[in-house]
Amino acid sequence: MRRHAFDGVVNNVALVRPQRLGEVVLDDLDDVLALNLHPAVQTVQALLPGMRARGWGRVVNISSLTILGMTQRTAYAAAKAALVSFARSWALELAGTGITVNAVAPGPTETALFRANNPPGSAGEKRYLASVPMGRFGKPHEIAATIELLLSDAAAFMTGQTLYVDGGASIGKLAF
Repeated sequence: MRRHAFDGVVNNVALVRPQRLGEVVLDDLDDVLALNLHPAVQTVQALLPGMRARGWGRVVNISSLTILGMTQRTAYAAAKAALVSFARSWALELAGTGITVNAVAPGPTETALFRANNPPGSAGEKRYLASVPMGRFGKPHEIAATIELLLSDAAAFMTGQTLYVDGGASIGKLAF
C-alpha cells in the first residue's frame, strides 16, 4: 500500500434532520452532531502530525449559512456552528505552526440534492431566493473556488476566519 502526505483537508460532511424545537428527538440530535463533528476531529487528528512535521497545512471546515438561524434546523445549525468554533480554536492552537484553519459557510447552492428538494418554481425555491439579495443560488464551482483559495499559499495569512459564500444572505435583507 502506498502512503501519501496530506497538506490539507476539507471537512465536508452533512446530515440534516429537520425538526421543530418541540419535536427534537435527542437520538436524532446526537446523530446529527456526531456525523457532522466527529469526522472533522478524527481527520484533522490523523493528518496533523504530517502537517506539523512539514510546517505547512490547511484545514477548511464546511459550515453553513444556517448557523445564523433557520427554523427546523436546531441540530444542524448547532453542528455547523461548532465547525466554525473548531476553526477558530484550532487556528489559535496551530497559529505558529504554518497550518491555517478556516471555515466556509455556503448559502443556498444549486446542487442536485438542493434541486430535488426545491424544484424550479416551488415554494421552497421562492423562499430561498427571497433570502438572497443577489437573487440567485450559488453554484458549486463558486463554493469550490473559495475552498481552493483557502487551501492555497495565497491564504497563508488568513486563519480562524469564516467566509460566507451566500450572495449576501448573511448581511441582511433587502426589505422587510
